Amino acid sequence: MLPAQDSQLDVQASLKRLQMADSILDCVGNTPLVRIKPQGRWPEDVVVLAKLEAFNPGGSVKDRPALSIVRGGLARGELTPGKTIIDSSSGNTGIALAMIGRALGYSVELIMPGNVTEERKKLADAYGAKVIFSDPLLSSDGALERCREIVGADPDTYFYADQYNNPDNPRAHETTTAAEIFDQTGGEITHFVATLGTSGTLIGAGRGLRARKPGVKIISVEPAEGLHGIEGLKRMDAALVPGIYDAAFADENIEVATEDAYEWTHWLMREQGLFTGHSSGAAICGAARVARALDAGVIVTLFPDGGEKYLSVKI
Repeated sequence: MLPAQDSQLDVQASLKRLQMADSILDCVGNTPLVRIKPQGRWPEDVVVLAKLEAFNPGGSVKDRPALSIVRGGLARGELTPGKTIIDSSSGNTGIALAMIGRALGYSVELIMPGNVTEERKKLADAYGAKVIFSDPLLSSDGALERCREIVGADPDTYFYADQYNNPDNPRAHETTTAAEIFDQTGGEITHFVATLGTSGTLIGAGRGLRARKPGVKIISVEPAEGLHGIEGLKRMDAALVPGIYDAAFADENIEVATEDAYEWTHWLMREQGLFTGHSSGAAICGAARVARALDAGVIVTLFPDGGEKYLSVKI
């Protein structure tokens, strides 16, 4: 029998040989890219690819900026032991912060609109986050304003993630999402299509892709209506504009009606076997419009999450 010390050394040596993540946080990113079959909706020579962000451990694209924001706060000494991580969220960023807080041993407080789906509420609670619900009629802007009030009244208690204004949000996509997309397409990408929420995906991934391939076209997608039913998305001229957003950044902006986003979400399930949220329906609707105007090209869009968080509402 090995002495206890030798046994521990043997275990450590064995662990080093294993191909594994050291923490759940190391599993964020490196999500798959899948081709969407045109089914007659755009030319066959136009390749449309979707980045499936539901494969992140928290189930959405928001794992990337949330982790970047927390790591940035730690590196700058803004997030210190005993502080509570706080932010407003329509759901996905809140869940990501709750997961990260649990993994790192920090308390998390979230302000969410009262009408977020039951699945989002239960997930945040399961991760141990304290959730405060804001006026559902004021949507994500109401949650943002309530969050600012809470932080302003007791600033020393909180590390305010501030996803709408924190440059660590787009930085996450510039350094990870863009690099992955470029490598996964072998540099053949011609167009990148992203929906607008905080705008971090569009700005960050777009910036990273342009640095790698200056000729790539960047297209934003936003709801056609100020009052819409596409959870997680913003129409910028009808909302509090995020500080990280640049209205002149995209080469083109596409407006998608709520009913079209829902119809395309159904199409993804029926024809592609992809169970997504409605923001992904908006994304593929926008990508299809771009594809129909081309004879050839490689379009990449990003599906922010899966449909599991929407089972309590009509998919």
